[in-house]
Amino acid sequence: MRNWHDITYLRKGTLRQQQAWQAISETRIMEILCAYTPVLAGTIPLHIDVADSDLDIICECHDFDHFESIVRPIFGKHQEYTELRLTVNQVSTSVISFFAKGFFFELFAQPVPVIRQNAYRHMDMEARLLSLGGEDAYREIRRLKEKGTKTEPAFARYFQIPGDDPYQALLDLEELSDLELIARFSKEKTS
Repeated sequence: MRNWHDITYLRKGTLRQQQAWQAISETRIMEILCAYTPVLAGTIPLHIDVADSDLDIICECHDFDHFESIVRPIFGKHQEYTELRLTVNQVSTSVISFFAKGFFFELFAQPVPVIRQNAYRHMDMEARLLSLGGEDAYREIRRLKEKGTKTEPAFARYFQIPGDDPYQALLDLEELSDLELIARFSKEKTS
């Protein structure tokens, strides 16, 4: 599985990934946020992005005031800069958004290690499913997203993952091996 902490793969990726690399490099956002273990998550790393996909950067943060005091002076002047504090899945969260270098950036900070945050876990599981599903999975999930379906529901629909909550359903698959995933989904797709 890809090391999501090293975004150099973007340099030689798709055109959109190369553009993301350029935007991230020019803003120096990963350097600025290095103390918060930033990881680019979401659809662009997976190559299932659509035209309005943003750059989701997840961070581990235990002091939102300090986090925001670092981000605000550097990125606060950018278009559509917003700061929001909320609770996501019973976890305190700071979300900072802005537009720079042709992309919307969304910084998502929680007092949880990034590898345990749902965005990271979803991306990791989605990467596994895409590798098993091949080009058909990439194409169909992109098509669903272009029609307005959110990422996790698109995966649940394409792979016929049961359950009322596609976000949790993806997480429930984490413990399965690739062989178990293949057996499960090939059986469900043929029934």
